Amino acid sequence: MSETAAHPHDDVHDDHHHEEPFWKKYVFTCDHKVIGIQYGFTALLFLAFGFFLMMVMRWSIAYPDRAVPILSDWPWFQAWLDNEGRVTGDLYNMFGAMHGTIMVFLGVVPLAFGAFGNYVTPLQIGAPDMAFPRLNMASFWCFLIGGVLMFVSFFLPSGAAKAGWTNYSPLATTTDLGFSSLFWTGQTQWLLGMVFLISSSLLGSANVIATVINLRCKGMTWMRMPFFVWAMLVTAFLLLLAFPPLEVAAIMQLMDRLAGTSFFVPTGLNVGGMAFDAAGGGSPLLYQHLFWFLAHPEVYVLILPAIAIVSEILPCNTRKPLWGYKSMVYAVMALGFLAFIVWAHHMYMTGMGPAISTFFQATTVLISVPSVILITSLLISMWGGSIRFNPAMLFATAFIPMFGIGGLTGLPLAFNLTDLHLHDTYYVIGHFHYVVAPGTIFGLFAGIYHWFPKHTGRQMSSFLGHLHFWPSLICMNGIFAPMFLQGMQGFHRRAFDGGAAYEQISSRILAEDGTFVATIFQKLNFVAEGANVMMIDLNQVTSTFAWLLAVFQVPFVINLFMSAYTGKKVTSDNPWDATTIEWATPTPPPHGNFTEEPVAYRGPYEYSVPGADKDFSPQFEKGEDGDDSPDTEESEKSVSAKSDH
Repeated sequence: MSETAAHPHDDVHDDHHHEEPFWKKYVFTCDHKVIGIQYGFTALLFLAFGFFLMMVMRWSIAYPDRAVPILSDWPWFQAWLDNEGRVTGDLYNMFGAMHGTIMVFLGVVPLAFGAFGNYVTPLQIGAPDMAFPRLNMASFWCFLIGGVLMFVSFFLPSGAAKAGWTNYSPLATTTDLGFSSLFWTGQTQWLLGMVFLISSSLLGSANVIATVINLRCKGMTWMRMPFFVWAMLVTAFLLLLAFPPLEVAAIMQLMDRLAGTSFFVPTGLNVGGMAFDAAGGGSPLLYQHLFWFLAHPEVYVLILPAIAIVSEILPCNTRKPLWGYKSMVYAVMALGFLAFIVWAHHMYMTGMGPAISTFFQATTVLISVPSVILITSLLISMWGGSIRFNPAMLFATAFIPMFGIGGLTGLPLAFNLTDLHLHDTYYVIGHFHYVVAPGTIFGLFAGIYHWFPKHTGRQMSSFLGHLHFWPSLICMNGIFAPMFLQGMQGFHRRAFDGGAAYEQISSRILAEDGTFVATIFQKLNFVAEGANVMMIDLNQVTSTFAWLLAVFQVPFVINLFMSAYTGKKVTSDNPWDATTIEWATPTPPPHGNFTEEPVAYRGPYEYSVPGADKDFSPQFEKGEDGDDSPDTEESEKSVSAKSDH
């Protein structure tokens, strides 16, 4: 059959295709690729803003007795500082609450799931678009509205939310009561913003599930899907099932603030020395359950897209199949299930009984098993490979030990005996950020470097990529590794002065004068000559590395924008010699993605196949061993056979 006869719709499509106006093509677009880019750039802006909030907090922690440089001279910022230009406890609480909210809900999740999930998933399964394009557009605009509400709340008279990124009741319910309109307070706008953000995630997750189930191309059986698609599918189910309880909680807390209900307001609550005017009878613990039933699956919403990206980059740059593909698929499904039965390990401090705490201790330890399977498979995939260390591969390989450190340091927190001592200390901050910062964010950087040529037709600068990676790796560890030491010494995460007001903490010695460590600190002017190094002096170290990390993101920003116009042009649609179907599209992919109907003839990771004339056998090239009959048992076994090789 001729190509024209096989695809009679092509000419019709060409005859009726016309150039859309700018506002419809790039603003109110239904194209999954443009929506993915919208998510990506918006999320990067929010990540930069969240990083700015953190840098101000780090100044307060390192130098609580000094005015904030530069910002203390800005009139609009001075209203938040004290009379001497220093960070106050209220400002620290506000920036801390919004840093966590912005980085998780407005930064990492939209970049990981919204950007990469939207852009790459349909391409990898051979789909022309998402199943519900207009729903996809609505998802982005709900996200943007939620983000704008949270950003604008900084400029309200009350300032932004300041009851922590968890927004626990009754503290969050009774905050900012002194203002004439509770609606126009940061705490209320935080709740409204969360309703929009959660609605965005629900729309997006339902769309991804429908797309993967219904729009896979011919030959794309379940076990021929790239692991990236499997991880995005599980992530979508996590969002779809875990977010509704938090949306309900946000609406209930809104009612508590604005309508006088008492869903989370207990009887006999005293606020400012007076009885709180509410019926009472509510349960603050109910809010915690609803929040953490979302927030722990949210951890895997953060990490699974990064693992998905790394699982695409490693085989491509080692020229080897992904080891244990089926084991990874089953592991990610098990992880998705277990993610829903571990949430209460965040609540050991609530007086949980031994029976319930034992259950959640067991499930928390159990969930490490599928995580270890995933990481082990990635490690073995590199063994014996012909590795090319481009910037994408550097970030992907660094992701593995960084995520490993984050996971291992989480094990002590699984047990209520140790968690009672470590809860809300810097140890928890170090653990979580090793998972999300040098873990997830490194994976996302790897994805940007890897798929950038497909979107732009140009390569990002390798030199600037290395200049971005190596200092970032050093700075990430310089920020978070010392936090484990401080956390075990009792440094609390919510102390805006870094613990200086607590003598038992501030007087603890890290290294005595004359030791190697003390000499280094003295040479770097972190402590005076002849002085001991105290545990609290690590605050200056972590803060310095945080500010340096900001500096070394400049090469990435330059690389991202400069390479789009002046980067080296790719010479083919498949510059990495990869095997998955997204590399069969023109560069950049047009509206509808593919110029002809794609077919998956084999598994997604056919590298270095014995007897093949090249070291990669793409899914979309039939070849001698191609099989487009997905109903046969043999085709379902193709991936595992190659993985065994």
